[in-house]
Amino acid sequence: MTGKLASDGLYRPPTHHCAHASHDDTTLMRFLRARQYDITNAQKQFADSEAWRKRYDVDNLYKDFSVDEMESARRFYPRWTGRRDKRGLPVYVFQLASLDESLRKELDALSPERRYQRIIVLHETMTRFVLPLCDYLPHEPPTPVSSVVTIIDLGNVSLSAMWALRSHLQQASTMATAYYPETLDTTVVINSPAFFSTIWGWIKGWFDEGTRRKIHVLGKSPGDFLRHLIAAEDLPTVYGGELPWIFEDEPCLDSEALKVVKEMPKGPVAFVAGQGVITLT
Repeated sequence: MTGKLASDGLYRPPTHHCAHASHDDTTLMRFLRARQYDITNAQKQFADSEAWRKRYDVDNLYKDFSVDEMESARRFYPRWTGRRDKRGLPVYVFQLASLDESLRKELDALSPERRYQRIIVLHETMTRFVLPLCDYLPHEPPTPVSSVVTIIDLGNVSLSAMWALRSHLQQASTMATAYYPETLDTTVVINSPAFFSTIWGWIKGWFDEGTRRKIHVLGKSPGDFLRHLIAAEDLPTVYGGELPWIFEDEPCLDSEALKVVKEMPKGPVAFVAGQGVITLT
Protein backbone atom coordinates (compact mmCIF):
# COMPACT_ATOMS: atom_id res chain seq x y z
CA MET A 1 0.00 0.00 0.00
CA THR A 2 2.75 2.47 0.89
CA GLY A 3 4.49 1.91 -2.45
CA LYS A 4 1.42 2.95 -4.43
CA LEU A 5 0.75 5.92 -2.14
CA ALA A 6 4.38 7.03 -2.41
CA SER A 7 4.32 6.81 -6.20
CA ASP A 8 1.18 8.97 -6.20
CA GLY A 9 2.87 11.56 -3.97
CA LEU A 10 0.56 10.84 -1.03
CA TYR A 11 3.09 9.21 1.31
CA ARG A 12 6.74 9.84 2.13
CA PRO A 13 8.66 6.95 3.71
CA PRO A 14 11.42 7.53 6.25
CA THR A 15 14.78 8.54 4.79
CA HIS A 16 18.23 9.26 6.19
CA HIS A 17 17.30 12.95 5.93
CA CYS A 18 13.97 12.51 7.76
CA ALA A 19 13.55 9.68 10.26
CA HIS A 20 9.76 9.86 10.28
CA ALA A 21 7.36 8.91 7.52
CA SER A 22 4.70 11.41 6.47
CA HIS A 23 2.03 9.14 8.02
CA ASP A 24 2.53 6.63 10.82
CA ASP A 25 1.62 2.96 10.56
CA THR A 26 -1.32 3.37 12.93
CA THR A 27 -2.96 5.88 10.59
CA LEU A 28 -2.44 3.67 7.54
CA MET A 29 -3.87 0.69 9.41
CA ARG A 30 -7.05 2.64 10.18
CA PHE A 31 -7.71 3.00 6.47
CA LEU A 32 -7.00 -0.68 5.87
CA ARG A 33 -9.35 -1.78 8.66
CA ALA A 34 -12.06 0.56 7.39
CA ARG A 35 -11.96 -1.22 4.02
CA GLN A 36 -11.65 -4.75 5.43
CA TYR A 37 -7.99 -4.88 4.30
CA ASP A 38 -8.92 -4.38 0.65
CA ILE A 39 -5.78 -2.52 -0.40
CA THR A 40 -7.29 -0.92 -3.50
CA ASN A 41 -10.27 0.47 -1.61
CA ALA A 42 -8.08 1.58 1.30
CA GLN A 43 -5.77 3.42 -1.10
CA LYS A 44 -8.75 5.17 -2.66
CA GLN A 45 -10.14 6.28 0.69
CA PHE A 46 -6.71 7.49 1.76
CA ALA A 47 -6.30 9.44 -1.49
CA ASP A 48 -9.78 10.94 -1.09
CA SER A 49 -8.93 11.93 2.48
CA GLU A 50 -5.67 13.59 1.45
CA ALA A 51 -7.48 15.53 -1.30
CA TRP A 52 -10.07 16.63 1.25
CA ARG A 53 -7.35 17.78 3.66
CA LYS A 54 -5.73 19.79 0.87
CA ARG A 55 -9.07 21.31 -0.17
CA TYR A 56 -9.76 22.55 3.36
CA ASP A 57 -6.09 23.34 4.12
CA VAL A 58 -6.50 21.28 7.28
CA ASP A 59 -2.95 21.67 8.62
CA ASN A 60 -3.05 25.47 8.51
CA LEU A 61 -6.70 25.60 9.61
CA TYR A 62 -5.76 23.72 12.77
CA LYS A 63 -2.54 25.59 13.44
CA ASP A 64 -4.13 29.02 13.06
CA PHE A 65 -7.44 28.34 14.81
CA SER A 66 -8.35 30.70 17.65
CA VAL A 67 -7.82 29.20 21.09
CA ASP A 68 -10.96 30.84 22.44
CA GLU A 69 -13.12 29.66 19.56
CA MET A 70 -11.78 26.13 19.83
CA GLU A 71 -12.60 25.97 23.53
CA SER A 72 -16.08 27.38 22.85
CA ALA A 73 -16.68 24.86 20.06
CA ARG A 74 -16.20 21.93 22.45
CA ARG A 75 -19.62 22.67 23.98
CA PHE A 76 -21.36 21.41 20.83
CA TYR A 77 -19.59 18.07 20.31
CA PRO A 78 -18.42 14.98 22.19
CA ARG A 79 -15.93 15.89 24.90
CA TRP A 80 -13.01 13.91 26.27
CA THR A 81 -13.45 13.17 29.96
CA GLY A 82 -9.68 13.00 30.39
CA ARG A 83 -10.00 9.32 31.23
CA ARG A 84 -9.53 6.02 29.40
CA ASP A 85 -11.32 2.70 29.23
CA LYS A 86 -9.81 -0.56 30.46
CA ARG A 87 -7.87 -0.96 27.18
CA GLY A 88 -6.47 2.58 27.30
CA LEU A 89 -8.86 4.13 24.77
CA PRO A 90 -9.98 7.70 25.55
CA VAL A 91 -13.54 8.02 26.83
CA TYR A 92 -15.68 10.74 25.27
CA VAL A 93 -19.15 11.85 26.34
CA PHE A 94 -21.82 13.66 24.32
CA GLN A 95 -24.77 14.92 26.34
CA LEU A 96 -27.27 16.16 23.81
CA ALA A 97 -29.57 17.80 26.36
CA SER A 98 -26.79 20.35 26.96
CA LEU A 99 -27.52 21.74 23.48
CA ASP A 100 -30.50 23.72 24.69
CA GLU A 101 -32.36 26.31 22.64
CA SER A 102 -29.86 29.10 23.35
CA LEU A 103 -26.90 26.98 22.26
CA ARG A 104 -28.77 25.79 19.18
CA LYS A 105 -29.37 29.42 18.23
CA GLU A 106 -25.68 30.14 18.74
CA LEU A 107 -24.83 27.21 16.50
CA ASP A 108 -27.31 28.28 13.83
CA ALA A 109 -25.79 31.76 13.79
CA LEU A 110 -22.56 30.33 12.42
CA SER A 111 -22.06 29.97 8.70
CA PRO A 112 -22.15 26.37 7.44
CA GLU A 113 -18.50 26.74 6.45
CA ARG A 114 -17.42 27.76 9.94
CA ARG A 115 -19.39 24.95 11.57
CA TYR A 116 -17.64 22.52 9.25
CA GLN A 117 -14.23 23.98 10.09
CA ARG A 118 -14.93 23.63 13.81
CA ILE A 119 -15.69 19.94 13.38
CA ILE A 120 -12.44 19.48 11.47
CA VAL A 121 -10.43 21.19 14.21
CA LEU A 122 -11.92 19.06 16.98
CA HIS A 123 -11.24 15.88 15.00
CA GLU A 124 -7.66 17.07 14.55
CA THR A 125 -7.33 17.58 18.31
CA MET A 126 -8.44 13.98 18.77
CA THR A 127 -5.97 12.53 16.24
CA ARG A 128 -3.05 14.85 16.99
CA PHE A 129 -3.26 15.11 20.77
CA VAL A 130 -5.71 12.82 22.56
CA LEU A 131 -5.01 9.57 20.70
CA PRO A 132 -1.19 9.94 20.61
CA LEU A 133 -1.15 10.82 24.32
CA CYS A 134 -3.29 7.83 25.25
CA ASP A 135 -1.18 5.58 23.03
CA TYR A 136 1.94 6.78 24.88
CA LEU A 137 0.47 6.13 28.33
CA PRO A 138 0.71 2.63 29.85
CA HIS A 139 -2.16 0.38 28.70
CA GLU A 140 -3.02 -3.27 28.31
CA PRO A 141 -2.99 -4.90 25.87
CA PRO A 142 -0.08 -2.84 24.47
CA THR A 143 -1.71 -2.39 21.05
CA PRO A 144 -1.88 1.02 19.33
CA VAL A 145 -4.58 3.36 20.64
CA SER A 146 -6.22 4.75 17.51
CA SER A 147 -9.91 5.06 18.41
CA VAL A 148 -12.20 6.39 21.12
CA VAL A 149 -15.04 5.06 23.26
CA THR A 150 -18.06 7.36 23.24
CA ILE A 151 -21.04 7.61 25.58
CA ILE A 152 -23.95 9.36 23.88
CA ASP A 153 -26.48 10.49 26.46
CA LEU A 154 -29.99 11.09 25.06
CA GLY A 155 -31.58 11.78 28.42
CA ASN A 156 -34.16 14.61 28.40
CA VAL A 157 -33.87 15.13 24.65
CA SER A 158 -37.10 15.68 22.74
CA LEU A 159 -37.82 14.43 19.24
CA SER A 160 -38.10 18.02 18.02
CA ALA A 161 -34.65 18.83 19.44
CA MET A 162 -33.16 15.80 17.74
CA TRP A 163 -34.76 16.84 14.47
CA ALA A 164 -33.35 20.35 14.83
CA LEU A 165 -29.85 18.94 15.43
CA ARG A 166 -29.93 16.28 12.72
CA SER A 167 -27.77 18.12 10.14
CA HIS A 168 -25.31 19.15 12.86
CA LEU A 169 -24.94 15.55 14.02
CA GLN A 170 -24.83 14.16 10.49
CA GLN A 171 -21.99 16.46 9.48
CA ALA A 172 -19.78 15.32 12.34
CA SER A 173 -20.63 11.63 11.92
CA THR A 174 -20.09 11.44 8.16
CA MET A 175 -16.82 13.35 8.44
CA ALA A 176 -15.48 10.84 10.96
CA THR A 177 -16.47 7.89 8.77
CA ALA A 178 -15.04 9.33 5.54
CA TYR A 179 -11.90 11.15 6.63
CA TYR A 180 -11.05 9.84 10.11
CA PRO A 181 -11.94 6.16 9.59
CA GLU A 182 -11.83 3.68 12.45
CA THR A 183 -11.48 6.37 15.11
CA LEU A 184 -14.84 5.37 16.59
CA ASP A 185 -14.62 2.25 18.72
CA THR A 186 -17.44 1.23 21.07
CA THR A 187 -20.26 3.78 21.08
CA VAL A 188 -22.82 3.42 23.85
CA VAL A 189 -26.16 5.20 23.49
CA ILE A 190 -27.74 5.61 26.93
CA ASN A 191 -31.02 6.96 28.25
CA SER A 192 -32.47 6.18 24.84
CA PRO A 193 -36.05 7.50 24.57
CA ALA A 194 -39.06 5.55 23.37
CA PHE A 195 -38.76 7.22 19.96
CA PHE A 196 -35.16 6.06 19.44
CA SER A 197 -36.20 3.65 16.68
CA THR A 198 -37.30 6.72 14.71
CA ILE A 199 -33.96 8.42 15.35
CA TRP A 200 -32.05 5.30 14.36
CA GLY A 201 -33.90 5.31 11.06
CA TRP A 202 -32.43 8.75 10.36
CA ILE A 203 -28.88 8.16 11.51
CA LYS A 204 -27.89 4.60 10.68
CA GLY A 205 -26.98 5.59 7.14
CA TRP A 206 -24.40 8.06 8.44
CA PHE A 207 -22.11 5.20 9.48
CA ASP A 208 -20.51 2.35 7.64
CA GLU A 209 -21.41 -1.21 8.57
CA GLY A 210 -18.32 -1.69 10.73
CA THR A 211 -19.14 1.36 12.85
CA ARG A 212 -22.81 0.37 13.18
CA ARG A 213 -21.76 -2.95 14.69
CA LYS A 214 -19.93 -1.07 17.48
CA ILE A 215 -23.02 0.91 18.55
CA HIS A 216 -24.84 -0.39 21.63
CA VAL A 217 -28.21 1.09 22.56
CA LEU A 218 -29.04 0.92 26.26
CA GLY A 219 -31.81 2.22 28.45
CA LYS A 220 -31.67 4.25 31.64
CA SER A 221 -29.52 1.91 33.76
CA PRO A 222 -26.30 1.49 31.76
CA GLY A 223 -23.97 1.16 34.77
CA ASP A 224 -23.18 -2.56 34.54
CA PHE A 225 -22.41 -2.42 30.82
CA LEU A 226 -20.28 0.71 31.15
CA ARG A 227 -18.35 -0.61 34.16
CA HIS A 228 -17.50 -3.67 32.06
CA LEU A 229 -15.75 -1.27 29.63
CA ILE A 230 -14.53 1.44 31.96
CA ALA A 231 -13.11 1.21 35.49
CA ALA A 232 -15.36 2.84 38.08
CA GLU A 233 -12.79 5.53 38.93
CA ASP A 234 -12.72 6.58 35.27
CA LEU A 235 -16.48 6.54 34.70
CA PRO A 236 -18.51 9.67 35.55
CA THR A 237 -20.73 9.24 38.60
CA VAL A 238 -23.83 10.15 36.60
CA TYR A 239 -23.28 6.95 34.58
CA GLY A 240 -22.64 4.65 37.51
CA GLY A 241 -18.97 5.33 38.19
CA GLU A 242 -16.93 7.28 40.73
CA LEU A 243 -15.51 10.14 38.64
CA PRO A 244 -16.96 13.54 39.66
CA TRP A 245 -17.11 14.84 36.08
CA ILE A 246 -19.99 16.39 34.16
CA PHE A 247 -20.26 17.30 30.49
CA GLU A 248 -19.48 20.98 31.02
CA ASP A 249 -16.18 20.19 32.80
CA GLU A 250 -12.68 20.30 31.40
CA PRO A 251 -10.98 16.89 30.94
CA CYS A 252 -10.03 15.39 34.30
CA LEU A 253 -6.70 13.77 33.48
CA ASP A 254 -5.76 10.56 35.27
CA SER A 255 -2.55 10.25 37.27
CA GLU A 256 -0.56 8.68 34.42
CA ALA A 257 -1.53 11.49 32.03
CA LEU A 258 -0.69 14.15 34.61
CA LYS A 259 2.83 12.74 34.91
CA VAL A 260 3.31 13.44 31.20
CA VAL A 261 1.42 16.65 30.41
CA LYS A 262 0.87 18.25 33.87
CA GLU A 263 -2.42 19.84 32.77
CA MET A 264 -4.81 19.76 29.83
CA PRO A 265 -3.50 22.21 27.22
CA LYS A 266 -5.79 24.54 25.30
CA GLY A 267 -5.88 25.44 21.64
CA PRO A 268 -4.15 23.75 18.70
CA VAL A 269 -1.68 21.27 20.17
CA ALA A 270 -0.13 17.93 19.32
CA PHE A 271 1.46 15.22 21.42
CA VAL A 272 4.63 13.55 20.15
CA ALA A 273 6.29 10.69 22.02
CA GLY A 274 9.68 11.82 23.23
CA GLN A 275 8.81 15.50 22.80
CA GLY A 276 5.58 15.88 24.79
CA VAL A 277 3.04 18.60 24.14
CA ILE A 278 3.72 20.78 21.10
CA THR A 279 1.84 24.07 20.80
CA LEU A 280 1.13 24.76 17.13
CA THR A 281 -0.02 28.38 17.24
